[in-house]
Amino acid sequence: MVKAVVGEEAQLKLIEDRLSQSALPAEVGLVIGKLSSNLDRGFVFDLIPTPQNDSGEPACAITDTSKDDKKKGSKSKSQVTDSSSLFIDKDWVAEHARQVSRMLVGGMKVVGIYIWVSESAFKNSTIVLCQTVKAVAEAAPIFETDCGERLIVHICYSPRRWNCRNCSLSSNITSSSLRPCDFKMGKVLSSLQTFRCTYNFSLRLPIFHENASKFHTLSDALRHVISIHAKELKGAKVLIDGRLVIDNEPCSSDGVHEVELLLPFMDNTPVEACSQGDVLGILYFSGSICSFAYLNPKEPISQAVTDIKGDIIMSLQSRLDIICDEAEEDPGSSLDDGREANDEMSTEKPVTQLALQLLRKGCSLPLPRRVFAPWLAGIYVCDYLQPSETVEVLRDHCTELLSLKSCTDVSTILEPEKEASSLMAKSFWDIAVPFGSAIQPLEEKGRSEGKGEISSKSSKSGNINVVAAALILLLSVLLGFVLFILKG
Repeated sequence: MVKAVVGEEAQLKLIEDRLSQSALPAEVGLVIGKLSSNLDRGFVFDLIPTPQNDSGEPACAITDTSKDDKKKGSKSKSQVTDSSSLFIDKDWVAEHARQVSRMLVGGMKVVGIYIWVSESAFKNSTIVLCQTVKAVAEAAPIFETDCGERLIVHICYSPRRWNCRNCSLSSNITSSSLRPCDFKMGKVLSSLQTFRCTYNFSLRLPIFHENASKFHTLSDALRHVISIHAKELKGAKVLIDGRLVIDNEPCSSDGVHEVELLLPFMDNTPVEACSQGDVLGILYFSGSICSFAYLNPKEPISQAVTDIKGDIIMSLQSRLDIICDEAEEDPGSSLDDGREANDEMSTEKPVTQLALQLLRKGCSLPLPRRVFAPWLAGIYVCDYLQPSETVEVLRDHCTELLSLKSCTDVSTILEPEKEASSLMAKSFWDIAVPFGSAIQPLEEKGRSEGKGEISSKSSKSGNINVVAAALILLLSVLLGFVLFILKG
């Protein structure tokens, strides 16, 4: 449980100055930071305001109840002021959290919300705030180390002060779900240690007959293979700067630490475990991922390993989510050489919803590449670009989602996956299985049945050749034996 929270003083002071000069009655946004279960502490890196919704309205507002009170005439002016409360568009805030979470790397998460509002409005809006926090947690979950709690940072303008509360994500939300925790400001970002990993992967998943398969669409199959790999990645050994990692070992050196993951040899064997009669093909998922993670010096180095592994899996899932989102918006998109003209497959169906059993040719699906942009104190955030997109998309997303006023210099953007953009899903119907046997492609099944007679004749002629060779060998041995006796 988080008992104390430390915020980046330089960044939070800038935010406080901006809010005090804006004269806004209320503002809601996301808290970006880290919750450390090892230290029972939270770290706040930045506060990002939620932008206006599609209708141009703010994500939160003060509910005016003074009109009803004036009609009743039963309350004084001070009591009317104390009855003010918050309205928050929690769905919009949750959507903002979902998109921002894709742009964060290992060791950085959406850990809660902040609210700029008066003390009385905050006290009258406890349930609304807890519901918003829960919606944000569901939209941007923290895998592996999720402790079932999030932060609410309250910036009060009357009187001016900062407060932080721990919100429990229990099913029953009440006013007791909020617990105060110590909050102070200090230097957080400058002390973070950087870890970088370039991870090459090659995953396979068998495609079964429709009646034997649990996953019928491309997206379902990809999500399944990612979940399988997440379990395998947990057991991977790790080298940092060429040295094997010990769990509780601290990391005291500065600079960027290079991480290498070592998976057990031949650990991914789903094809070998299947019956050949049930398999139609293989879903082959391969590529290269660049990953970053940031660690507080007081945390053990094993936490950086966990953050790197989690970032890799989150990166794969984010790319798949982007493909699915864009496919729903543009149903006409298709796989490369992966669709045949037949009546069973609707041309209006999104590519990720295609039935794998209906594909007859090998197909490929390029996934977005990951690019990085500097954010705060040398920390990077990321975005995912389609093959046809440029880094201008990253600049727009940083301005819109992260509220960065200054445009990112293109020369500072990292594109480590630019030449390693082979992230794609491939379906091979002509596949090899152990011991030299093979599964026939569906296209050739009819042709092979029609050639049964020719195959039978070829087999018979082959048998005759073997017998003739054996007889010649036997005669040669007998002749040699006779010559040896005569010579003797």
